[in-house]
Amino acid sequence: MASLYLLIPIAIIFVCLAVALFIWAVKTDQFDDLDRQGHSILFDDSDEAKPASVEHKDKKL
Repeated sequence: MASLYLLIPIAIIFVCLAVALFIWAVKTDQFDDLDRQGHSILFDDSDEAKPASVEHKDKKL
């Protein structure tokens, strides 16, 4: 029972920290562009960076 007197305030502090971090993330626009990271996994940007001569060699193979 004595441990509850220690664990409950620690849990309250952790909840307050989590809420404060969430509010900070919202205020600093961390959640504005959620789709960009998902699209970066699906689409390869290196195809756009290839020179034209390399693209022609790939098509012949």
